[in-house]
Amino acid sequence: MRVLVTDAEVTLADVLSLRISAEDPIPDGTDMVLRQRTTGVERRVRLGAPGAEARDAGLAVSLPPLSLIPGRWDVYFAHHDRHEGIRHSHAGPDGESHGVDRREVHGEDRREKNDRRWRVKSIDPGFSLDHLEAYALSRRTLAYRAYRTQTGFLALKISEARPVAEVRAVWFREGRFEVTGQLAYTGLDDDDARHSATLTLSRDRPDGTLASVATVQGVRFHAALSLCDMLDAHYGTWEPTLAVEGLPEPLRLRARLDDVDGKGRRLHYPAAEVDGVAIQPVYTDDEELRLEVNG
Repeated sequence: MRVLVTDAEVTLADVLSLRISAEDPIPDGTDMVLRQRTTGVERRVRLGAPGAEARDAGLAVSLPPLSLIPGRWDVYFAHHDRHEGIRHSHAGPDGESHGVDRREVHGEDRREKNDRRWRVKSIDPGFSLDHLEAYALSRRTLAYRAYRTQTGFLALKISEARPVAEVRAVWFREGRFEVTGQLAYTGLDDDDARHSATLTLSRDRPDGTLASVATVQGVRFHAALSLCDMLDAHYGTWEPTLAVEGLPEPLRLRARLDDVDGKGRRLHYPAAEVDGVAIQPVYTDDEELRLEVNG
């Protein structure tokens, strides 16, 4: 059985929605198997009743009831063949796997004999920044995203979703550092309502704090800080946070929603120089924004 996903999306309700094309009708008793890439833990979902038109079918799977943990999950279709003997599990370059399926379902570790599985190919890259921004408007504990791997297979990425201030742009202008972006996973409405907010920069060694008034309208924010104030506060690495009226704690500034990993290595902002002192935005390994002030 060869299955190709032509459209893949996790809806705002955390439902994995797939449009598939198959060479042959999907046989009765076929499961979708989600396998956690690091631990090997698996979850199974029995697919609906097959039909002759399965070559162009839609599937919908609600993800929260499956108790998936953060990480990357590969997607397979599996069929239990009662007529074949037990074979050792193996996977070839085409993504097909046969034989013994060892899985954990709700804490139970079981072995499925004669299980034949196919890793699901996809032609949908699974990326839409507009959809990701809309998805981040709701307050969540986990964020689910469907994507295509570098080798062309369907997979899920699951991340913890805490309220944050997602950075869209940073720049220096007229002696100020400025940052804009969107509040993510806060549950605030995307409307024209204004919320009082404060941008705070803090430093541990030595201790220091800088603050300025920020603008938050709906879920969009803009903040600016004088470079002279940063210069007067001397050198070090400064961590910005955004305190917003109505939210229980300040938000960290990060850039993770676009799913571009390794910004600290890939993205290098030019430094602003004031009286011989360089001020430069950088990202940590966790994609969080920092400001470095160096003499």
